[in-house]
Amino acid sequence: MLNSKQKTIKEVIELKGIGLHNGINANLTIKPADPDSGIIFKRVDLNSSNIINANFKNVVEPILCTKLKNKKGTTISTVEHLMAAFYGEGIDNALVEIDAPEVPIMDGSAVEFVDAIRSVGVIEQNEQRQFIKVLKKVEVKEGKKFISIEPLDKDLIVDFEIVYSNPLIRTRRKEFKLSNDSLTDIYNSRTFCLYEDIDNIKSKGLAKGGSLDNAIVVQGDKILNEDGLRNRHEFVYHKILDCLGDIMLSGNRIFGHIKTSQGGHALTNKLLVKFFSDKANWSFESNKNNKNQIKNSYKNSIAVGA
Repeated sequence: MLNSKQKTIKEVIELKGIGLHNGINANLTIKPADPDSGIIFKRVDLNSSNIINANFKNVVEPILCTKLKNKKGTTISTVEHLMAAFYGEGIDNALVEIDAPEVPIMDGSAVEFVDAIRSVGVIEQNEQRQFIKVLKKVEVKEGKKFISIEPLDKDLIVDFEIVYSNPLIRTRRKEFKLSNDSLTDIYNSRTFCLYEDIDNIKSKGLAKGGSLDNAIVVQGDKILNEDGLRNRHEFVYHKILDCLGDIMLSGNRIFGHIKTSQGGHALTNKLLVKFFSDKANWSFESNKNNKNQIKNSYKNSIAVGA
């Protein structure tokens, strides 16, 4: 894994779909990008200030999705499933052009993004990847909710617990280990909500594009979607999917053991902010010998959007 080179897609990808929260139809184009450029979003419906770097420092209002905003106030929402696809498929560099302020929700999972990436293929680039090594445990607590990251040698583990009073969802916990476990069920797991929460969510101006075509809806002990669940752990696997997408915003892949209970977009972002705020918490692990290259690449990968 340490010897792997940076990667981008071989060819242009074109997708379209509706935004889960704003209900706006969007055209999405993913293009190959140069080494060390990272993931960049470009709002092609705007003529200026339209570049947004996919970085944890640019996260704002992480309520029911991950939203990014650049210094000029331009935003792009619901990036987490696409970012998770980039993470799992090994994409380090890509330019994502979109003509709306929200990434299409597709079927509520990451599988259509993954299929599109696999259909065009991936190409290795000349630059080596850099990895973030966790040096000491960092934790964020909010009441009964918590998330932590601690050292782990050359691997990533996400240990996620969800806690719901709903009789169908209940308390569930699963652990995902990047080196051993398949991403298939995680990619396929869709976003979900409780039927009784829908009116409240919509009262906040969200879920305008939501439907049974792009979300699991649970009412009591029943799944309202005709096809039911795609796998028995779909609820917690979707949370792991979100977590992978959100930690991709670190700018480099992380070696570490993440543990969380009742976590989500906001808590993951708070962990990244706290973790990177102190250089004693982490270091680079890379085959690059040139310290200036490492320093410059880090600046590029975590630079706040223009």
